[in-house]
Amino acid sequence: MTLDDLKNIDINDISGWPLPIKIVGIALISAGLLFLGYYFLIADELAQHEEEQKKELTLKDTYLNKKALAINLPAYKQQMEEMQQTFGTLLRQLPNKTEVPNLLVDITQAGLGRGLSFVLFKPEKEKPQEFYAELPINIRVTGGFHQLGQFVSDLAALPRIVTVGDIDIGADAKGGGLTMTAVARTYRYLEPEEIEALKPKSKQKPRPGAPAQKGGK
Repeated sequence: MTLDDLKNIDINDISGWPLPIKIVGIALISAGLLFLGYYFLIADELAQHEEEQKKELTLKDTYLNKKALAINLPAYKQQMEEMQQTFGTLLRQLPNKTEVPNLLVDITQAGLGRGLSFVLFKPEKEKPQEFYAELPINIRVTGGFHQLGQFVSDLAALPRIVTVGDIDIGADAKGGGLTMTAVARTYRYLEPEEIEALKPKSKQKPRPGAPAQKGGK
């Protein structure tokens, strides 16, 4: 097939085209139809299929997570019960308001029982927290090294929670022994009305249409 044959091709008379031209034309038309079919029909279906696959993976992960939670639910419940029991035990170790004076006496008796001399015993202002109050006590005692160690151990062994911090031990210039300055902290649980008083109070907004209050004369 020569160049003249290509020039003499009648576009409107496909039946008269040479065989090679027909084959090329059919191939181009088929390729065009395949492209258009893919673009208008298959491409959207493939994109939707990918989205559905992603959803399937997400749902599968959610299912596996919930399945694991369901399997471990009895263990979680047991842990929660143990935590509640532990919390209740710790809460019972906190004195109430009426028991604090007796606890302060126990602290002083623990020091005197070890032969220590109190130079300072000063309870500070309570520091309310969410459901309990912290009571810091500044103490200064004098005595021997072993007596001071036994005193701190006795405080830790009290049935009520008492912690000792900010410890500073130095020589006692007067008696020749040691002086220990520390802060003993004890705690008490707050009464329901005290907890309620700690909650922030929301300001009441005037009702719509209510007359504004006038100031005093």
